[in-house]
Amino acid sequence: MNRLGKRGNETLIEMSLSADGEECNGPLSETISTAGSEIPSSSEGLSSTETTLLIPEHQVIDKRHESKDSIFFRDGVRRIDFVLSYVDDFSKELEKKLERRKEFESNLQKAGLELETEDKKESEDGKIFFVKIHAPWEVLITYAEVLNIKVPIRENDIPSTVENPLDCMLFPLRLPEKVMHPEPDYFTAPFSKDKQELYLINDESTFFSPSMRNRIVNYILTRCPYGTEEGKKKFGIKRLLNNGTYTAAYPLHDCQYWKKANDPNCDNERYTLYMEWARFLRFYKEQPLDLIRKYYGEKIGIYFAWLGFYTEMLFLAAVVGLICFLYGLFTMDENMSSKEICDPAIGGEIIMCPLCDQECDYWRLNTTCESSQYSHLFDNVATLFFAIFMGIWVTLFLEFWKRRQARLKYEWDLVDFEEEQQQLQLRPEYEAKCTQKKRNPVTQEMEPYLPLTSQAVRFCISGTTVLFWVSLIIASMIAVIVYRLAVYAAFASLMENTQTLQPISGLLTPQLATSVTASCLNFVIIMILNFFYERIAIWITDMEIPRTHMEYENRLTMKMFLFQFVNYYSSCFYVAFFKGKFVGYPGAYTYMFNRWRNEECDPAGCLIELTTQLTIVMAGKQIWGNIQEAFVPWICNWWGRRKARNNPENLYSRWEQDHDLQTFGALGLFYEYLEMVIQFGFITLFVASFPLAPLLALMNNILEIRVDSWKLTTQYRRPVAAKAHSIGVWQEILNGMAILSVVTNAFIVAFTSDMIPRLVYYYAYYENEDSPMSGYINNSLSVFLISDFPDRNKPKENPEDFVICRYRDYRYPPDHERKYLHSMQFWHILAAKLAFIIIMEHVVFIVKFFVAWMIPDVPADVKAKIKREKYLTQKILHEYELEKLKERLCQGDKRATEKEFIATEGRMELSRAM
Repeated sequence: MNRLGKRGNETLIEMSLSADGEECNGPLSETISTAGSEIPSSSEGLSSTETTLLIPEHQVIDKRHESKDSIFFRDGVRRIDFVLSYVDDFSKELEKKLERRKEFESNLQKAGLELETEDKKESEDGKIFFVKIHAPWEVLITYAEVLNIKVPIRENDIPSTVENPLDCMLFPLRLPEKVMHPEPDYFTAPFSKDKQELYLINDESTFFSPSMRNRIVNYILTRCPYGTEEGKKKFGIKRLLNNGTYTAAYPLHDCQYWKKANDPNCDNERYTLYMEWARFLRFYKEQPLDLIRKYYGEKIGIYFAWLGFYTEMLFLAAVVGLICFLYGLFTMDENMSSKEICDPAIGGEIIMCPLCDQECDYWRLNTTCESSQYSHLFDNVATLFFAIFMGIWVTLFLEFWKRRQARLKYEWDLVDFEEEQQQLQLRPEYEAKCTQKKRNPVTQEMEPYLPLTSQAVRFCISGTTVLFWVSLIIASMIAVIVYRLAVYAAFASLMENTQTLQPISGLLTPQLATSVTASCLNFVIIMILNFFYERIAIWITDMEIPRTHMEYENRLTMKMFLFQFVNYYSSCFYVAFFKGKFVGYPGAYTYMFNRWRNEECDPAGCLIELTTQLTIVMAGKQIWGNIQEAFVPWICNWWGRRKARNNPENLYSRWEQDHDLQTFGALGLFYEYLEMVIQFGFITLFVASFPLAPLLALMNNILEIRVDSWKLTTQYRRPVAAKAHSIGVWQEILNGMAILSVVTNAFIVAFTSDMIPRLVYYYAYYENEDSPMSGYINNSLSVFLISDFPDRNKPKENPEDFVICRYRDYRYPPDHERKYLHSMQFWHILAAKLAFIIIMEHVVFIVKFFVAWMIPDVPADVKAKIKREKYLTQKILHEYELEKLKERLCQGDKRATEKEFIATEGRMELSRAM
């Protein structure tokens, strides 16, 4: 049975052809067949603010008792798929905006959409007009074919996988089956208007889900023309939003999140998501990914699937990191280095050289007793094990995610999703701004293009801007380094002369105080630069005029990630690989700008300072991010709804409730991914210095999932559904960071921690066979004759008349013929460090690549199911074609020859054999 009868639909391309008299280029320029007749336009006998379908005579609507908290038109039948809002601002452009709206809405109606307008008198503030949009069946099936949407053809009869024997143990983590799987699993096929009998169409009003409907309507809105200005054809809702013609465009949530709707036809999926997913008390429960995908679309669904999987994998890393930390805690008292530093007979007798020029005094090594003990928490044998473990963990995470992603692609009908076809569609902005056209060599059609000279100029401006901002970050980092160098002497003098600070002087050393304050200052600078650069990155990406949506997202992603990488990690790279490495030695110190003496590491090493830096930046970013994500939209929505609370609930319409919410935006997911990828960098690039980083990330992500779900469900308008079969370019970024993390952690263990110097001493330079590590501290400190100090470096006072002082390095003593030059032990240690880096990198990379090779990207059962589904789908389609051919033969259709029948039957046999 043909559901269309003789009714066809005028597509947007045909409408724009009739309006402009010229061919429209871009993604809609393909020919779309119609049934030959047109749907009555809404301008035929009805006003533009009313509907195109007449309400049956027997249906009487009593508006006095009608609740406005509804997702349907006034007739209570047609679903509201999209809402546009605008205000009469009485500006100079009022008439122009009115003309644009009239033309735009007229063209929407010509495309088959049905509109219903709520006058501003009906709105809460008496200022806002709301245009409700409904897509009738004919429009839906037309654009479902254009967008290649897959729809059910038969219920899936492939048996589910064998149940996990641990399911009974995991039962407390499970959600109800109706929530986890809100609809049956079907075999699907791309929709075709000519084969409607093939699909499981039980009810036209519910066949396409609300997310599919709003995706179709959004597709039309972004390509619908609204006139010609300055000789250029203008189109798209985005431009109308930017120039103020409309104030908002959004699909509706299906109900209020805290209670079910009164309408029995409402699915109440938002309420279910809030109760089962978005509340923090459900943090231990699994995520209803199928319901998320159904309500928000695959693109948001794949993000939450990735975030949930990342959090699950962090649990293993957090447990191992916690064990390594506890090992350091329990062996703290056995650490020979800190014992010697704290021993008054050893550390108390070692006089250290001043840490700054003239203002700083000589000091005793045992004053750093407590900091050396705490340094052992992170600088121990377990550090090496954890660095190697994380190199393998990150590979397991990425490989197992590929398998999880492949399973989702099958379950969500994305196996044959032609992302190139979807994402390579020209952006409306590109079509609007590119006035020149050239012939496409493939399609032989004229299409807009950006001249090479224009591209070159735009890329030069873009590259220069990015380079300037990266240079600004480096300059700010240098400023923080100068701050470190300039205030160290002040901290040293303050702590020495202030009696109230004496009790904590052992814990809060001048080095630590400088590091903590510098880290906090650096974090503030990071957030300020980040605030401005986000806007700059969007501006320069818009200026480049990317051709497709994929190009736009990839360019913006790379710009933002490059900036964030330098912004967040530069200070950690400085502490890990530069601080204390180029200080010189007493009497021949190196200076920055020939003025500030370079920093030295704490006698216990720079690793504790790297840990401090990492903790402050990572924890500060996570706390600030959650405050921004949760409290800012909540406060904005609370302020926006303050008037509505004084009126009865049934007068506060669904479209007004959603209008008062915040906009998620096209880049909403981009910022979520960026936040998590930056966190991923913290727990992989520098994890050797802070084994508790995965634990912090795990706790943050448990909160992050619920904060993201809460704000998306309660604080934001419903986003337009979009398809995606992977996390996109972020996968490549994660792969790159995984490789870089092996190198950085190898260098941290070799050059930032004291692991290698201790091992060299243990095996080659020990002095006591019974206690090989005794004497290490004395061995690691070189001797300097105080009389060799130049006036620039010499302290103003030497009340105890010290003759020598010690400093952290491996140099010959003053009475040696190679006075103050590097000793042979220094070169042995350097060789051991380089050898360790080469060996560790090769071992970890070999294991990584072996693990990646061993783990297939697609599970075997998923491969089998994909093949089975393709076979059954082809069989169903062939049987359908055979039945249609039989009908034609029975009806005496001469075109349906016996040879055609035999060929069709033979094709079925061939498919069955394959």
